[in-house]
Amino acid sequence: MLRRSFRAMGTEIELLLDAPAGTKAEIALDRAEAEFERLEQVLSRFREDSELSQLNRAGKTTDASPDLVRVVELAFKARAATGGLFDPTVHDAVVAAGYDRTFDEVPADGPAAEAGSCGGSVHIDGAAIVLEAGTRLDLGGIGKGYAVDRVCELLAITGPCLVNAGGDLAVRGGSWPVGVSVGITLELTRGAIATSGRDRRSWRRGGDVMHHLIDPSSGRPATGELLRVTVVADTTTDAEVLAKAAFLGAEIDAPRVLVGSDGTTVLAGGLA
Repeated sequence: MLRRSFRAMGTEIELLLDAPAGTKAEIALDRAEAEFERLEQVLSRFREDSELSQLNRAGKTTDASPDLVRVVELAFKARAATGGLFDPTVHDAVVAAGYDRTFDEVPADGPAAEAGSCGGSVHIDGAAIVLEAGTRLDLGGIGKGYAVDRVCELLAITGPCLVNAGGDLAVRGGSWPVGVSVGITLELTRGAIATSGRDRRSWRRGGDVMHHLIDPSSGRPATGELLRVTVVADTTTDAEVLAKAAFLGAEIDAPRVLVGSDGTTVLAGGLA
């Protein structure tokens, strides 16, 4: 079993490849790492020179890469499918809550946060993307899921593999035990897992605990009884969308693990 770890997209990346050691496997791992770097240059809101940052500043682009177009399309399709619970236009709300830089750089406390705007629209025509006035996009979760899916398909050419980006992961081939909560391990042979929660990335503003999961109806970090939700789906992008929707209270049709604020854990969607 070959392992490669590095940091990308604001989190720790782990690649596992079940293949004989040698040049072919090392090349596959190098390409996988390079693909994460390439997609970060396209999709990160924290890189000033990324395609997404340029789009957010200008409000439009006429030469978007196929990856940016695809992820924006996936994000707005997800918004429609979840009745607006998953919303890529929460950028300004996330920034207003204090998440205006990479998480490692976010101050632990600061002035009270205001609500941010959500719900803007986008028009896509080929390689042209036009944002509604005042709209900026945050593709963090779905962008990371897209990258995991892409890299997993690349590695699978060489052998059974697992791609893990901070707990959001996909596997192809083999059998992979994955711990998702205390005492709960799921075994995957194909598919993906993603988690949405407020227990890993939080800070304070005006003494109030803030996190990055915005409720689009309020423009503020979501409140509720759930601490986190883990979902199993065919792809990491699907799992990301479903986990966010379930965290905000949607009933979803997917295997899932729900952990409440009191530590209570519930298995649903066929898990037992």
